[in-house]
This record gives sequence, structure tokens and C-alpha cells, in this order.
Amino acid sequence: MSSQRERAMKPTDLRGILRYVPMFRDHVFVIAVDGSIVSHENFANIVTDIAVLRSLSIKVVLVHGIGQQLVGLAGEHNIALSDIQGEGPTDVSTMSLAREASALVSQSVLENLSQAGLRCAITNAVRSTKIGRLKGVDHLYTGKVEKVDAAILKSMLSQDILPLVTPIVCDREGQSLRVNSDHLAMELAVALGASKLIYLTPFSGLQVDGVVQLNLPEDDLKRLLADKHAKLDPRIRSKAVQAAKALDNDVPRAHILDGRVFGCLLTEIFDKVGLGTMVHANDYDRIRQAKKKDAQALYNLAKHGAKTDALVARTRQQIEQGYADFYVYEIDDSIIGCAALRPYADGKSMELGAVYVQPFYHGRGVGRKLVEFAKRRAKQLGAKKLFALTTQTQGFFQSACGFVPAAASDLPAERRKALQASGRNSQVLAFALRRLNDSVR
Repeated sequence: MSSQRERAMKPTDLRGILRYVPMFRDHVFVIAVDGSIVSHENFANIVTDIAVLRSLSIKVVLVHGIGQQLVGLAGEHNIALSDIQGEGPTDVSTMSLAREASALVSQSVLENLSQAGLRCAITNAVRSTKIGRLKGVDHLYTGKVEKVDAAILKSMLSQDILPLVTPIVCDREGQSLRVNSDHLAMELAVALGASKLIYLTPFSGLQVDGVVQLNLPEDDLKRLLADKHAKLDPRIRSKAVQAAKALDNDVPRAHILDGRVFGCLLTEIFDKVGLGTMVHANDYDRIRQAKKKDAQALYNLAKHGAKTDALVARTRQQIEQGYADFYVYEIDDSIIGCAALRPYADGKSMELGAVYVQPFYHGRGVGRKLVEFAKRRAKQLGAKKLFALTTQTQGFFQSACGFVPAAASDLPAERRKALQASGRNSQVLAFALRRLNDSVR
């Protein structure tokens, strides 16, 4: 726990926070808090973090769970629960305890929010319906989300009121049903077009074989969930499933965090490294063609690359004139890598150059993703062959990206002359674009 506290970004690190303010202003974050976190000593700090988010004009919708409280009440009343998480059948006695647990947790959350000076209100803006029978089993009073009244929630948010949504949700007839809070939070995030879906849990993140996954592309998460042999902690699988569904419905980020860690929200949101597991849209969605406004960032990357002779030195003017050739890799609107794609006069081949990634992100596959993107883009543009000229990264292009050695004589005459004039003695590498699988994005 102490090591996690040391990793957490200091809430006083305003520089780290303020650079993100324009990016997230007026965006919606849906935060789901496990019942165990509500009763944890760090919950008061979480509420303070939420107050910081609200002060930065970030709109927050809060969902709470009741699992721990439900188990506690069952022990007090000596009642056997039919289900704890709201995924299996909920019988009459379990439903009665769930309503009691929800009332206790809701009141505790409201008290903490009020103490932090936050205006909040419990809302019935969600309507449920019974799950019914699954594989022949009647789930009784277990429900799922049927409808989210986004207009009511947005109205509350516009008036600086933080909506609190409980896992006890009424159906069309006003009957209370138990709804899994992970599922509930996902549906809210989708309906509101949230920028982030955040799960606060008693776990350090999504663990596979005991190792926390800090950064997961959407496709990797889906493969993990489909893998019957993957040792995925079952206690957090529900959150992973709902995170995947959220991203399928255009929520760009889902986070699974340890709510017991001081500053967990601020660290995850406002620090590049983060604290827990972030699931994000597929990596190619992070790569885009450069815009004129990116010239300064591209120049900074080129300048750093030129210091080690990894890249040809370029002036700011050269960058501004040729920015349209560049593609950039972004993390939360911060450019951390680039690559340039230039056509040759023969119309049959292109050159990949200026592949550079900030040193902090080395070893994370960013360079390879940029190269793979460039291959597919070159093929889309009608090229048959892609060349790369390198002085230091021959091994990377060959082993990681499938390029093979070529001769300078394979280059068009004009490019061959330019290479000779440069004096860099670059190794010429080539990739036959016909090798690409068209079915792969």
C-alpha cells in the first residue's frame, strides 16, 4: 500500500492537472464505487478528488455498489443470500436486504458529498426490467437497465448537481429490482456519451496471472475475456466485461482503479503513467494525420531525434512545409511519437521516415504500431512497396516490422542521388505491401 501511495501523484501538482483542464472541461465522467470502497477510510479522499474534478468543470455521475454491506446485513440477520453481485437470481429475502443496504450506502455517500460542499441528489433517471430466465434459471428480482433518461441527468449536471444512482432500480410498474452496479455504470456512460467510465475497486487493477495490466487496447481485452485459459481474477471480471461493452459503444476510456489508494482519481486522470488499468480504443484510433498546429510538437520530436543522429535534422520551417506527410501517435491529446510517409515519383512506392517515439514510451510497442499503420496507409494510397532508410534502427525494422535489406539501386534515381548527397550511408530496407492482410485494419 505504501508503494502505491508513493506512486500517486501529489494533489498539489497543479502543472500536471492544469494541462488537462481544456481537454476535459464539460466532459462527463461516470464513476462507479464498490460498496467496500464507500466504507473504506480513503473514501473521504475520493470525494475530495471528485470535488477537484467538479471545480475543473468536469461533470461527474456517481454509481455505488452494495456488495460488502449486503454480506454484512446477511450475517446480522442470519439470512443466506441467493446472490451477492446482482448478476445471479435475487430472491425475496435477498432483495429486502439489498434495499436496506442501498439505503445505508446512499446515505453515507450523500453525507460525504455534502461535507465536501457538493450539491447532489439521488435520481430515478434509470428504468430497469427483469432479466427473466437465463438457461432455464429464473433470476427473480434481478434486473438490467431498460432505459436511461439522459435528459434529466444532463439537466442536473447543467445545474451543478451531482447525480447519485443506486443499484436498486424501479421498473415500469415501480417495482424495485437489483441491478449490477458495473452494468448500471456502463449503461449510464453510454447514454451520456461519457469520456471516461471509472471503476473504483479494492483491487490494484485488472490482473492476469497476478500481474496488473496498466494499459490495455480494446481488442486485447476482448481476446483476454474470450480466452478460457486466461487466469483473470473473477472478482473483477464483471468490470472488465462492462468496460469492453462501453468501448464498443463509443466510450473512449474505461479505468479500473484501487479506490484504497490516496489520490487514485487525480493520479489516473491527470498523470500520463496513471495508477490502475486503463482500457482504451484500439491503438490505430490514436494515430492520425498531422495538422498544421502540430508543427511545434513535431519539431520538438525531430530535434530530440537529431541529437542522437536517429533522425535527419529539420528546421521548424521544413516541418511546417511538410507537416502533411506526418502521422502522429497521441495519448490523451499529447503527441508522443511520429512517422512520415512520402510518395516517390514512380507512383508505385513510398518511403517511411522520421519514425520517432519519446524515450519515456520506449518498449511499449508505439514505434511498431506507427510502422504498421504506415504500411496499411501506403497500401491504401496505391503503393506496392514501402522503403525505409535507417542508420541506427535496422534491427527494429527487420525483426519487429518485417522489412528486408534492399540496395540503393532499388530506389528511384532522384531519391538515390539525394541519399548519396546526404553522406549518411543509410541502410536501405523494403517491405512488399502485397504481404499485408487486407482484412486487418
